[in-house]
Amino acid sequence: MRVVRPLLILLGLLALWQGAVWATGAPRYILPGPVSVAAVLAERWGQLLHHAGVTVAEILLGLGLGLALGIASALLIASFRPMRRWLLPVLVVSQAIPVFALAPILTLWLGYGIASKVAMAILIIYFPVTSAFFDGLRQTEPGWLDLARTMNGSRARILWHVRIPAALPALGSGLRVATAVAPIGAVVGEWVGASAGLGYLMLHANARMQVDVMFAALFVLGVFAVTLYFAVDLGIRRAIPWQAEERG
Repeated sequence: MRVVRPLLILLGLLALWQGAVWATGAPRYILPGPVSVAAVLAERWGQLLHHAGVTVAEILLGLGLGLALGIASALLIASFRPMRRWLLPVLVVSQAIPVFALAPILTLWLGYGIASKVAMAILIIYFPVTSAFFDGLRQTEPGWLDLARTMNGSRARILWHVRIPAALPALGSGLRVATAVAPIGAVVGEWVGASAGLGYLMLHANARMQVDVMFAALFVLGVFAVTLYFAVDLGIRRAIPWQAEERG
């Protein structure tokens, strides 16, 4: 069923898509059908693969750097109380200012290359990772901390052997959210200004009314995003096998 269920969902979505095309009678330049998009995928596979490689690199770099920055910030906030006065306002500001509004500024500062797109992805990823991991660190079971102190555990050992393992499920939740939103930062950055990437391809296709090309690029992006999410989810479940999971 783990294999059959996704296939059934995919077939159901394709059927709904084709049904919407038939029901609305929309022309191809407004709503192309699955067959038209499949034809574009087959015809322009090399071009789509080239642009997908650029976007994938931006997403993976942003995800890795955002994860590292978020973990480091959460550890600093949880371990050193004076740092909370400095870093917590940064967390609030990072969400108070719309990240999309910063895209033109980042493009101006960092150029039209990969750096501005990676920076966008980092800004989107930073908050969910930091806040989730920090919540996990500060909500460690008090009994475990008391036991560790009774055994003369130092702050560093308690952090490494008790608080961090206890906070890994929370970090996993934040990482899942970050994985889901990471493509947004990269694609929005490409829309603002880029010379390659799926967002760049979609923008140019839109200007030329090549809606089937837009759908093909969106399909490639969606396949990668879903694959990345499930790969990260599998890695998290294997990294923290002690986390209770409801079986349905």
